[in-house]
Amino acid sequence: MIDLLPNNYFEGDLANKETLERFAEKVIADFGHVDYLINNAAPLFRGITEATYEDFEYAQRVGVTAPFYLSKLFLPHFAKGASIVNISSSRDRMSQPESESYTSAKGGISALTHALAVSLAGKVRVNSISPGWIDNNYTVYEGPDATQQPAGRVGNPPDIANMVLYLCSDMAGFITGENICIDGGMTKQMIYHGDHGWSLDAKK
Repeated sequence: MIDLLPNNYFEGDLANKETLERFAEKVIADFGHVDYLINNAAPLFRGITEATYEDFEYAQRVGVTAPFYLSKLFLPHFAKGASIVNISSSRDRMSQPESESYTSAKGGISALTHALAVSLAGKVRVNSISPGWIDNNYTVYEGPDATQQPAGRVGNPPDIANMVLYLCSDMAGFITGENICIDGGMTKQMIYHGDHGWSLDAKK
């Protein structure tokens, strides 16, 4: 694992090329090969009003460039049956205002997924997951927060982790280049003001 936060393996900034190279060298020195690569770092979340050029570029380096470069560095070392799983977001297909840096990075990693799947055909399976609303604190939501989602609840980390495990397993041996959206059905539900009880309180 590589993370900005202190951890027991490797601390570093994914946006830095030399950090990625040192991390890859350590992994190969310690283990000799790579079975799974999970790209799960969260890009910087800034919108067009406040994001600087540097903010936007940093988000892309974390969200797209790092997964690409790690895949490239590990390419000679992937074991037979290896799998790459990229964590995108349902924001790769829908947006809120002022979300440009994060949303574009998540859209980028979705596209990178199918490009890598074709380039690495026969060597590594590459898939991505697009989570919707996932609450890391396991909060139980009621009312509109829950009912706006066809599944009737907000997601939890195991909803995503279980799919990562599946995609890394032999059970998913015929799946590559796919993006799997896990959002309780929220991106499939059409919402119109005044329809089925939905109402928009637009503040001008």
